[in-house]
Amino acid sequence: MGRKKKVILITDGDSVAAKTLEVVADRVGGSCIAASWGNPTRISGEQAVELIKKARREPVLVMVDDRGAAGKGKGESLLEYLVKHPEVEVLGTVAVASNSDTDNGVKVDMSIDQNCKKVDGPVDKDGLLEPPGYQYLEGDTVEILAKLAVPVIVGTGDTGKMQGKDSMYLGAEITTRAVQEILSRSEK
Repeated sequence: MGRKKKVILITDGDSVAAKTLEVVADRVGGSCIAASWGNPTRISGEQAVELIKKARREPVLVMVDDRGAAGKGKGESLLEYLVKHPEVEVLGTVAVASNSDTDNGVKVDMSIDQNCKKVDGPVDKDGLLEPPGYQYLEGDTVEILAKLAVPVIVGTGDTGKMQGKDSMYLGAEITTRAVQEILSRSEK
């Protein structure tokens, strides 16, 4: 079977996220599975694994998105498939906040706020720290993370947005920092 490919999952898949993650992949020396974009995710687990195995550089960034579907949507199904796949090593997940109040959310190990600072606790869609007492990052593709063995979960606001502060034209600093945090924690 060979060595497992190192993967980082991002719970966002709209067109802005797709373009932003290409920038992030270049900045961290990895690859982005462009075909994984979609709102909701359009590729199957089997297709994703084949693309991951063909990627030339690691980490391989994969987008998973439910588009707000109630219950387990396509993005969460793909996420679960990849976490459990024997040829993939999921180093962590960038859990992206959304304006979803129907989901239970997930506890994060830490977040990167819209000022590119590490913070304890969850942030909202704009990358602002949630008020004291808030424990869960709420997003449409994050709830399943609480049930899976994902080593590191880093919260962020909306990929490539956050009031313009994560723009790909500015180097996607916030999402890049979240991916770098997962990489540094995976080396320990």
